Amino acid sequence: MTSVLRVALVAGEASGDILGSGLMRALKARHPAIEFIGVGGPLMEAEGLTSYFPMERLSVMGLVEVLGRLRELLGRRKLLIETLIAEKPDVFIGIDAPDFTLNVELKLRQAGIKTVHYVSPSVWAWRQKRVLKIREGCDLMLTLLPFEARFYEEKGVPVRFVGHPLADTIPLEADRDAARVELGLGKETVVALMPGSRGGEVGRLGTLFFDAAQRMLAQRPGIRFVLPCANSHRRAQIEQQLQGRDLPVMLLDGRSHVALAACDAVLIASGTATLEALLYKRPMVVAYRLAPLTYWILKRLVKSPYVSLPNLLAQRLLVPELLQDAATPDALAQTLLPLLNDGRAQTDGFAELQHILRRDASNQAADAVLALLGQTSSL
Repeated sequence: MTSVLRVALVAGEASGDILGSGLMRALKARHPAIEFIGVGGPLMEAEGLTSYFPMERLSVMGLVEVLGRLRELLGRRKLLIETLIAEKPDVFIGIDAPDFTLNVELKLRQAGIKTVHYVSPSVWAWRQKRVLKIREGCDLMLTLLPFEARFYEEKGVPVRFVGHPLADTIPLEADRDAARVELGLGKETVVALMPGSRGGEVGRLGTLFFDAAQRMLAQRPGIRFVLPCANSHRRAQIEQQLQGRDLPVMLLDGRSHVALAACDAVLIASGTATLEALLYKRPMVVAYRLAPLTYWILKRLVKSPYVSLPNLLAQRLLVPELLQDAATPDALAQTLLPLLNDGRAQTDGFAELQHILRRDASNQAADAVLALLGQTSSL
């Protein structure tokens, strides 16, 4: 008889629910008897997780919102730690949400429970002293990106680079023609505009991107633009910014991957979407603006020479980064237009990076967890 393996997991938002469900599926395929407890969303529950409370209670964005919910969050964390110490799982896996899960990992490890953290916080860029807490509380760090693993190795934290799930799911060759048919587009030049998913980002970048689009259109008549809206609130915000403009912009409800597959190049906010654009091998110009005081503070805190994931992965300036005052409509337009004729210097680099990231992340992560527990895979 094989003993039941009890695995505790905590995910705090939708991206963690996706990662968690993939990991659970891979663990079930390798271990005949397994039980999952903790906190997760509908995808993790569908794989068999008994969730102690709704994952949405951990999905809090912004300092003010966190402060408003701080008492509840601290109470839930304290009760979760007590419950898991009593349940004695074989391993605890915190999926992203570092402000919540790192403290849980520390307490559980002190109680003799093996701990894993899946998805590195940006300790390599700023607040590097957090690595001391990670080293104390974490038996194994699973990273999605290779440069993160190198950082942890240098700091003496047990680590495994598992690859990025997006690289596994996005095809090596996206079907541009099929995406254009889906959007009702023809052979015209198409630029995707992706000013971010949060209200503050769209507020700072939306008008800037539209100003740049108008300059591009003036120099290259016939360009069409597509803009995937993260949700109904962002769509309403963007529609307001477009009022009074004569711009051929197709707004999409979500469907960012279709927009990336269909386009010839992308004007994009720094963030996870730049990794998606890389994996679709679309030439891009990265732009970002922050509130002046925030930018001033971060410029002094951030240790990395780059802000966008393509450049961090390549460890060189593979894509242009136009930040803060450098992000002007003219500069964005003049930097993007040449990429419509020839973006191969970027896309050749993107292809190399996709092969590095495409490692079958969920199965790699499952093997690493079982190895930590001294168990071999049954696959």
